[in-house]
Amino acid sequence: MRILVTGRNGQVARSIAERAGAAHELVFVDRPGFDLADPASIARTVEQVRPDLVFSVAAYTAVDKAESESELAMAVNGDGPGALARAAAGIGAPIVHLSTDYVFDGAGDRPYREEDPVAPLGVYGETKLAGERAIAASGARYAILRTAWVYSPFGNNFVKTMLRLAADRDELRVVEDQRGCPTSALDIADAMLRVADVWASDPGKGADAVYHLVGSGETNWADFARAIMALSAARGGPSASVTGIPTSAYPTPARRPANSRLDTSRFAATFGCRAPEWRDSLEPVVARLIA
Repeated sequence: MRILVTGRNGQVARSIAERAGAAHELVFVDRPGFDLADPASIARTVEQVRPDLVFSVAAYTAVDKAESESELAMAVNGDGPGALARAAAGIGAPIVHLSTDYVFDGAGDRPYREEDPVAPLGVYGETKLAGERAIAASGARYAILRTAWVYSPFGNNFVKTMLRLAADRDELRVVEDQRGCPTSALDIADAMLRVADVWASDPGKGADAVYHLVGSGETNWADFARAIMALSAARGGPSASVTGIPTSAYPTPARRPANSRLDTSRFAATFGCRAPEWRDSLEPVVARLIA
Protein backbone atom coordinates (compact mmCIF):
# COMPACT_ATOMS: atom_id res chain seq x y z
CA MET A 1 0.00 0.00 0.00
CA ARG A 2 1.05 3.59 -0.57
CA ILE A 3 0.61 5.30 2.80
CA LEU A 4 0.69 9.06 3.28
CA VAL A 5 2.09 9.86 6.74
CA THR A 6 1.60 13.36 8.15
CA GLY A 7 4.63 14.84 9.82
CA ARG A 8 8.18 13.67 9.37
CA ASN A 9 10.06 14.20 12.62
CA GLY A 10 7.46 13.35 15.25
CA GLN A 11 7.77 10.33 17.53
CA VAL A 12 5.12 8.25 15.79
CA ALA A 13 6.11 9.23 12.24
CA ARG A 14 9.73 8.27 12.88
CA SER A 15 8.61 5.04 14.53
CA ILE A 16 6.48 4.19 11.49
CA ALA A 17 9.49 4.79 9.24
CA GLU A 18 11.55 2.40 11.36
CA ARG A 19 8.97 -0.34 11.72
CA ALA A 20 7.46 -0.43 8.23
CA GLY A 21 10.53 -1.66 6.39
CA ALA A 22 9.76 -2.40 2.77
CA ALA A 23 6.26 -3.72 3.38
CA HIS A 24 4.61 -0.48 2.32
CA GLU A 25 5.49 2.60 0.32
CA LEU A 26 5.56 5.46 2.82
CA VAL A 27 5.20 9.08 1.71
CA PHE A 28 5.98 11.50 4.53
CA VAL A 29 4.55 15.01 4.18
CA ASP A 30 5.31 18.03 6.32
CA ARG A 31 5.63 21.80 6.27
CA PRO A 32 6.02 23.91 4.27
CA GLY A 33 4.45 21.92 1.45
CA PHE A 34 1.90 20.26 3.72
CA ASP A 35 0.49 22.31 6.58
CA LEU A 36 -2.42 21.15 8.76
CA ALA A 37 -3.31 24.80 9.31
CA ASP A 38 -3.65 25.33 5.53
CA PRO A 39 -6.56 23.35 4.00
CA ALA A 40 -5.45 24.18 0.45
CA SER A 41 -2.05 22.56 1.02
CA ILE A 42 -3.77 19.48 2.45
CA ALA A 43 -6.05 18.98 -0.55
CA ARG A 44 -3.19 19.62 -2.99
CA THR A 45 -0.89 17.13 -1.28
CA VAL A 46 -3.45 14.34 -1.11
CA GLU A 47 -4.29 14.81 -4.78
CA GLN A 48 -0.60 14.70 -5.72
CA VAL A 49 0.29 11.66 -3.62
CA ARG A 50 -2.99 9.76 -4.15
CA PRO A 51 -2.35 7.31 -1.31
CA ASP A 52 -4.16 4.05 -0.66
CA LEU A 53 -4.25 4.94 3.05
CA VAL A 54 -3.55 7.97 5.25
CA PHE A 55 -1.83 7.86 8.64
CA SER A 56 -2.78 11.08 10.44
CA VAL A 57 -0.19 11.35 13.22
CA ALA A 58 1.02 14.97 13.14
CA ALA A 59 -0.59 17.28 15.71
CA TYR A 60 -0.24 20.34 17.89
CA THR A 61 0.94 18.67 21.11
CA ALA A 62 2.08 21.58 23.31
CA VAL A 63 -0.61 20.94 25.93
CA ASP A 64 0.13 23.97 28.13
CA LYS A 65 0.86 26.36 25.27
CA ALA A 66 -2.45 25.45 23.67
CA GLU A 67 -4.22 27.32 26.47
CA SER A 68 -2.89 30.59 25.00
CA GLU A 69 -2.81 29.46 21.34
CA SER A 70 -6.29 28.03 21.04
CA GLU A 71 -6.88 29.19 17.45
CA LEU A 72 -3.69 27.59 16.15
CA ALA A 73 -4.32 24.42 18.15
CA MET A 74 -7.84 24.14 16.73
CA ALA A 75 -6.61 24.75 13.18
CA VAL A 76 -4.02 21.97 13.46
CA ASN A 77 -5.85 19.44 15.66
CA GLY A 78 -9.46 20.08 14.71
CA ASP A 79 -9.86 21.66 11.29
CA GLY A 80 -6.75 20.10 9.72
CA PRO A 81 -7.66 16.45 10.32
CA GLY A 82 -11.16 17.15 9.03
CA ALA A 83 -9.78 18.64 5.81
CA LEU A 84 -7.35 15.72 5.49
CA ALA A 85 -10.15 13.16 5.90
CA ARG A 86 -12.35 14.94 3.35
CA ALA A 87 -9.49 14.97 0.86
CA ALA A 88 -8.89 11.28 1.53
CA ALA A 89 -12.59 10.57 1.00
CA GLY A 90 -12.37 12.33 -2.35
CA ILE A 91 -9.93 9.71 -3.66
CA GLY A 92 -11.43 6.77 -1.76
CA ALA A 93 -8.59 6.42 0.75
CA PRO A 94 -9.32 5.50 4.39
CA ILE A 95 -7.62 7.31 7.27
CA VAL A 96 -6.12 6.13 10.55
CA HIS A 97 -5.99 9.06 12.96
CA LEU A 98 -4.16 9.34 16.27
CA SER A 99 -6.04 10.98 19.14
CA THR A 100 -5.59 11.22 22.90
CA ASP A 101 -6.77 10.35 26.40
CA TYR A 102 -7.21 14.10 26.96
CA VAL A 103 -10.71 13.86 25.48
CA PHE A 104 -11.69 12.52 28.93
CA ASP A 105 -11.73 14.47 32.21
CA GLY A 106 -9.93 11.71 34.12
CA ALA A 107 -12.53 11.55 36.89
CA GLY A 108 -13.40 7.90 36.26
CA ASP A 109 -12.27 5.09 38.53
CA ARG A 110 -11.54 2.48 35.83
CA PRO A 111 -9.85 2.40 32.42
CA TYR A 112 -11.92 4.39 29.94
CA ARG A 113 -13.82 2.58 27.20
CA GLU A 114 -14.43 4.10 23.79
CA GLU A 115 -18.12 4.71 24.47
CA ASP A 116 -17.57 6.56 27.76
CA PRO A 117 -18.66 10.23 27.82
CA VAL A 118 -15.99 12.70 26.70
CA ALA A 119 -15.30 15.87 28.69
CA PRO A 120 -11.95 17.54 27.90
CA LEU A 121 -10.39 19.62 30.67
CA GLY A 122 -8.53 22.06 28.40
CA VAL A 123 -7.91 23.40 24.93
CA TYR A 124 -5.69 20.54 23.77
CA GLY A 125 -8.31 17.93 24.56
CA GLU A 126 -11.07 20.06 23.05
CA THR A 127 -9.17 20.45 19.78
CA LYS A 128 -8.34 16.75 19.55
CA LEU A 129 -12.00 15.89 20.15
CA ALA A 130 -12.97 18.34 17.42
CA GLY A 131 -10.60 16.49 15.09
CA GLU A 132 -12.23 13.17 15.93
CA ARG A 133 -15.67 14.56 15.17
CA ALA A 134 -14.54 16.20 11.93
CA ILE A 135 -13.10 12.92 10.69
CA ALA A 136 -16.25 11.01 11.62
CA ALA A 137 -18.31 13.51 9.60
CA SER A 138 -15.93 13.61 6.61
CA GLY A 139 -17.30 10.73 4.57
CA ALA A 140 -14.00 8.87 4.71
CA ARG A 141 -13.64 5.40 6.15
CA TYR A 142 -11.66 5.82 9.34
CA ALA A 143 -10.18 4.36 12.48
CA ILE A 144 -9.46 6.78 15.33
CA LEU A 145 -6.85 5.50 17.80
CA ARG A 146 -6.67 7.23 21.18
CA THR A 147 -3.36 6.84 22.96
CA ALA A 148 -1.57 8.30 25.98
CA TRP A 149 1.77 8.86 27.73
CA VAL A 150 3.75 8.43 24.51
CA TYR A 151 7.54 8.02 24.59
CA SER A 152 10.20 6.76 22.18
CA PRO A 153 13.88 7.12 21.27
CA PHE A 154 12.84 10.16 19.19
CA GLY A 155 11.76 13.73 19.81
CA ASN A 156 10.80 15.15 23.19
CA ASN A 157 9.10 12.92 25.75
CA PHE A 158 8.99 11.99 29.43
CA VAL A 159 11.65 9.28 29.26
CA LYS A 160 14.20 11.54 27.60
CA THR A 161 13.36 14.37 30.02
CA MET A 162 13.86 12.15 33.07
CA LEU A 163 17.23 10.90 31.81
CA ARG A 164 18.36 14.45 31.02
CA LEU A 165 17.35 15.72 34.45
CA ALA A 166 18.95 12.75 36.21
CA ALA A 167 22.28 13.67 34.66
CA ASP A 168 22.27 16.93 36.65
CA ARG A 169 20.23 16.19 39.78
CA ASP A 170 20.31 13.73 42.67
CA GLU A 171 16.55 13.93 43.27
CA LEU A 172 13.55 14.27 40.94
CA ARG A 173 10.13 15.36 42.18
CA VAL A 174 7.45 13.72 40.04
CA VAL A 175 3.65 13.71 40.23
CA GLU A 176 2.27 10.46 41.70
CA ASP A 177 -1.51 11.01 41.74
CA GLN A 178 -2.05 10.75 37.98
CA ARG A 179 -2.40 7.21 36.62
CA GLY A 180 -1.99 6.04 33.05
CA CYS A 181 -0.49 3.58 30.60
CA PRO A 182 2.96 4.45 29.20
CA THR A 183 2.98 3.76 25.47
CA SER A 184 5.96 3.33 23.17
CA ALA A 185 5.56 5.12 19.84
CA LEU A 186 7.16 2.04 18.29
CA ASP A 187 4.20 -0.02 19.56
CA ILE A 188 1.81 2.57 18.15
CA ALA A 189 3.55 2.26 14.79
CA ASP A 190 3.23 -1.53 14.92
CA ALA A 191 -0.48 -1.24 15.66
CA MET A 192 -1.12 1.25 12.87
CA LEU A 193 0.75 -0.94 10.41
CA ARG A 194 -1.35 -3.86 11.64
CA VAL A 195 -4.47 -1.90 10.66
CA ALA A 196 -2.93 -1.29 7.23
CA ASP A 197 -2.20 -5.00 6.79
CA VAL A 198 -5.71 -6.00 7.86
CA TRP A 199 -7.32 -3.47 5.54
CA ALA A 200 -5.10 -4.60 2.66
CA SER A 201 -6.67 -8.07 2.82
CA ASP A 202 -10.06 -7.16 4.31
CA PRO A 203 -10.86 -3.57 3.28
CA GLY A 204 -12.81 -1.64 5.87
CA LYS A 205 -12.75 -4.27 8.61
CA GLY A 206 -13.49 -2.45 11.86
CA ALA A 207 -13.73 0.89 10.03
CA ASP A 208 -15.68 3.94 11.17
CA ALA A 209 -14.89 3.36 14.83
CA VAL A 210 -12.86 4.73 17.73
CA TYR A 211 -10.27 2.53 19.44
CA HIS A 212 -8.02 2.82 22.47
CA LEU A 213 -4.37 1.94 22.00
CA VAL A 214 -1.95 2.14 24.95
CA GLY A 215 0.69 0.00 26.60
CA SER A 216 -0.59 -2.88 28.70
CA GLY A 217 -0.62 -2.37 32.46
CA GLU A 218 -0.71 0.90 34.35
CA THR A 219 1.37 3.08 36.65
CA ASN A 220 1.74 6.68 37.84
CA TRP A 221 4.27 9.26 36.70
CA ALA A 222 6.52 8.84 39.75
CA ASP A 223 6.70 5.06 39.43
CA PHE A 224 7.22 5.45 35.67
CA ALA A 225 10.20 7.68 36.48
CA ARG A 226 11.51 5.13 39.00
CA ALA A 227 11.37 2.40 36.36
CA ILE A 228 13.33 4.63 33.97
CA MET A 229 15.96 5.32 36.64
CA ALA A 230 16.36 1.62 37.45
CA LEU A 231 16.80 0.64 33.81
CA SER A 232 19.26 3.48 33.25
CA ALA A 233 21.31 2.67 36.34
CA ALA A 234 21.55 -0.98 35.30
CA ARG A 235 23.22 0.18 32.07
CA GLY A 236 25.56 2.69 33.67
CA GLY A 237 23.40 5.64 32.68
CA PRO A 238 22.25 8.62 34.75
CA SER A 239 20.03 7.93 37.73
CA ALA A 240 18.41 9.89 40.54
CA SER A 241 16.06 9.20 43.41
CA VAL A 242 12.40 9.97 42.71
CA THR A 243 10.12 11.64 45.25
CA GLY A 244 6.41 11.49 44.55
CA ILE A 245 4.42 14.73 44.81
CA PRO A 246 0.72 15.62 44.36
CA THR A 247 -0.49 17.38 41.22
CA SER A 248 -1.19 20.45 43.37
CA ALA A 249 2.54 20.82 43.98
CA TYR A 250 3.26 21.08 40.25
CA PRO A 251 0.77 23.59 38.80
CA THR A 252 0.53 23.87 35.00
CA PRO A 253 -1.57 26.10 32.69
CA ALA A 254 -3.53 23.05 31.46
CA ARG A 255 -5.20 20.59 33.82
CA ARG A 256 -4.19 16.93 33.39
CA PRO A 257 -6.57 13.97 33.71
CA ALA A 258 -5.97 12.15 37.01
CA ASN A 259 -6.99 8.91 35.30
CA SER A 260 -5.59 8.40 31.81
CA ARG A 261 -6.03 4.63 31.73
CA LEU A 262 -7.63 3.30 28.55
CA ASP A 263 -9.26 -0.07 27.90
CA THR A 264 -7.80 -1.59 24.72
CA SER A 265 -10.09 -4.62 24.41
CA ARG A 266 -11.88 -3.35 21.30
CA PHE A 267 -8.70 -2.87 19.28
CA ALA A 268 -7.35 -6.28 20.34
CA ALA A 269 -10.59 -8.03 19.38
CA THR A 270 -10.86 -6.27 16.01
CA PHE A 271 -7.26 -6.27 14.78
CA GLY A 272 -5.79 -9.18 16.70
CA CYS A 273 -3.01 -7.40 18.52
CA ARG A 274 -2.37 -5.68 21.82
CA ALA A 275 0.54 -3.45 22.85
CA PRO A 276 3.11 -5.17 25.11
CA GLU A 277 3.32 -4.61 28.85
CA TRP A 278 4.71 -1.12 29.30
CA ARG A 279 7.83 -2.19 31.21
CA ASP A 280 8.77 -4.58 28.39
CA SER A 281 8.55 -1.80 25.81
CA LEU A 282 10.35 0.70 28.04
CA GLU A 283 13.51 -1.39 28.46
CA PRO A 284 14.72 -1.33 24.82
CA VAL A 285 13.95 2.38 24.49
CA VAL A 286 16.03 3.24 27.58
CA ALA A 287 18.79 0.96 26.32
CA ARG A 288 18.89 2.83 23.00
CA LEU A 289 18.95 6.21 24.70
CA ILE A 290 21.75 5.20 27.06
CA ALA A 291 23.76 3.71 24.19
